[in-house]
Amino acid sequence: MFRTAASGKQKGARGLRFTPVAPNTTDAVVVPDGYKQNVVIRWGEPILRGAPAFDPEKQTAEAQAGQFGYNCDFLALLPLPGERNRQLLVANHEYTDEVLMFRGYDAANPTREQVEIAWAAHGLSAVVVEEDRRTGRLTAVPRHHLNRRVTATTAFRLTGPAAGSDLLKTSADPTGTKVLGTLNNCSGGVTPWGTTLHGEENFNQYFANSSRPTDKRYGIGTGATERKWERFDKRFDVAQEPNEVHRFGYVVEFDPYDPTSTPRKHTALGRFKHEAATVRLTHDGRPVVYSGDDERFDYFYKFVSSKRMKKGNSRAVREHNLSLLDEGTLYVAKLTGDSPAIEIDGTGKLPNDGEFDGSGEWIPLATATADGAVSHVEGMTAEEVFVFTRLAGDKVGATKMDRPEDIEPSPVTGKVYVALTNNTNRGVGSNAKADEANPRNANKHGHVLELTERWNRPESTKFAWSLFLVAGDPNDPATYFAGFPKDKVSPISCPDNVAFDPYGNLWISTDGAQLGSHDGLFGVATRGERRGELKQFLTVPTGAETCGPIIQDRRVLVAVQHPGEVDGATVDKPASTWPDGPGKYVRPAVVAVWRADGRDIGA
Repeated sequence: MFRTAASGKQKGARGLRFTPVAPNTTDAVVVPDGYKQNVVIRWGEPILRGAPAFDPEKQTAEAQAGQFGYNCDFLALLPLPGERNRQLLVANHEYTDEVLMFRGYDAANPTREQVEIAWAAHGLSAVVVEEDRRTGRLTAVPRHHLNRRVTATTAFRLTGPAAGSDLLKTSADPTGTKVLGTLNNCSGGVTPWGTTLHGEENFNQYFANSSRPTDKRYGIGTGATERKWERFDKRFDVAQEPNEVHRFGYVVEFDPYDPTSTPRKHTALGRFKHEAATVRLTHDGRPVVYSGDDERFDYFYKFVSSKRMKKGNSRAVREHNLSLLDEGTLYVAKLTGDSPAIEIDGTGKLPNDGEFDGSGEWIPLATATADGAVSHVEGMTAEEVFVFTRLAGDKVGATKMDRPEDIEPSPVTGKVYVALTNNTNRGVGSNAKADEANPRNANKHGHVLELTERWNRPESTKFAWSLFLVAGDPNDPATYFAGFPKDKVSPISCPDNVAFDPYGNLWISTDGAQLGSHDGLFGVATRGERRGELKQFLTVPTGAETCGPIIQDRRVLVAVQHPGEVDGATVDKPASTWPDGPGKYVRPAVVAVWRADGRDIGA
């Protein structure tokens, strides 16, 4: 599948000079030769003062609210000035696997305590971590004053153009500005002003008994939910609280340096299954936020703020910067290929010009100002655009993509990379067929798109694009690795999260790989003669997804999400025994990896 580097000095792009990990099905985190690892923090470890040690047989909601949450996804590692060898880790907790959390779990009849534990296991964690300079290990610092848990019952503020709308008012909140909790936080981003952003993704799974076409467009079911939360809180029953569901599906902003702050949901960034919220500044200091809608045949978006970031750390400056994402214009992407349609046959065969590429435009949906909001979509008010953003994208003819997930601008070149995980429904039945931006029917392996804003300005309304990678087995003619020789790359399937290392290499984590091996983390050169050289850095345990990669000079962090999540697996019949071995509960966790010799990663 790929050529292993010879012993001695490794070859490859700087930052990628390691021996690739071979595809495998080992129930472990497997890293390259010469690298070491440790579990930084696991589900259930106490992080707040007074929280008890984790006891899987005696869980309580009160305990879980002070312990590290479940199914960690996006990770951010922030500086902690004045505290030597310490940083502040922020983690998303996307969802819960009750069948792996509770022994003898009865999915048809969950108890109130189990449901409340699940509420407490969702959300976010902020926890200070400390580095052992001698070994590279990273460990959590419990009871630090900055440590915090945000859960499904934490108070949030709704801000921006839809806040206060009749569409967001409920019996518990007649103002339409206050909401409890955040759900299904997937990928996110870090802002230049020191906060973190978190995308609420598959929120539809928590809401029952819908009957409206707008809910159907968001995947909300007509009957009971699998989780049965609606039995214990009427806000999860659309028939009783029709607007509660309109209060989820946003980008959340969290200030990890202020444990007393109220997190915000920014309605100006639209409501959909947000994956990622990554920020790039314009030349005059206005933030531009990119986000994908993780659904087959859905779209990717950007928001261009009309307000400039201020520098400094005073309370007034921080409050100003927390309002930056409430005023500006929301756009959706439309892509056009530059090859004749007849050359895109759905197999992945390259067109005659040798590349899947073309041009694109950002179509404005609505603009929010301090004095109100204006819709750019015929037949929809501005409030409707911000609450029913998918329908706005439908109306303006946005390009239906193959599950747009994480989106990341390169800090080196400014080019924007979009992970498109897969779409097995492409070209099936009456579904949309392959186009140049999504060139394979029944696309089970996904691809990565490279987007260049006109004049390399993030506020531009025009862009060029090309497919950087078309994933799968390199022996498959339908794969493409930016033109790099395919006998020299690792096989990759289902790209999900993306990140950059200090050298400008793109790192890709996968979810649901369809090549018979476990998911993993891969690095790929984006520039120079080795552009497209892709190498696997690690694999994750059975049933797990690789999430939240952070690539520092001397450390890589990943979130190992839902290990052991295999059909039929339970506490008593586990599919995985990671990370603590047989007889222990399988536990999602954060893992740090470093070079044994203490030198820079891949250099």
